[in-house]
Amino acid sequence: MLSYNDSRWATLKSAYHDLYDPRLALQKLEAGDAIDIAWKELWNELHHQGDIDDASYVSVPQLVRIFSSKTHVDWNFYAFVSAIEIARHRKNNPPLPKWVEEEYFAAWKEVIKLAYRDLTVSEQVIEIRAILGALALSKSDLKLGALILQLDSAEIDEVLEHQMGWSELYSDKK
Repeated sequence: MLSYNDSRWATLKSAYHDLYDPRLALQKLEAGDAIDIAWKELWNELHHQGDIDDASYVSVPQLVRIFSSKTHVDWNFYAFVSAIEIARHRKNNPPLPKWVEEEYFAAWKEVIKLAYRDLTVSEQVIEIRAILGALALSKSDLKLGALILQLDSAEIDEVLEHQMGWSELYSDKK
């Protein structure tokens, strides 16, 4: 994994293909400081309308390392690494650099463990969907992961109604 004092951080590119060093935002997340600001920065700089670049890829193993020691569930973590993984498959994005491949794929193996851990305690719909989407992606089901992460409640209702006649055949009672 790229250490924070590695000089390559200064050469990484954002989703806009400009130089961008995500270390400060990652360190904020790790320290638990200004978490909302850090997430906003990472979302803005590392994933823009499906565009990503090498700083996006390099941030995934760091985020997995950071969140493996956290005791709270953060939907942003699962949604963000999933967005990067989905965008990795877009034809117009640069490929995963060879020098980060091993760490990137190892991080995704760890995502499986974190997702199982966090799914057992998650109660919020946004967390559950983000975790389930990440699980599908971690098991190489790109389309299912993308579908889970992209559909909102109204769209899910529409699909279920159209495909299964949900309101006529099922009850939403617990």
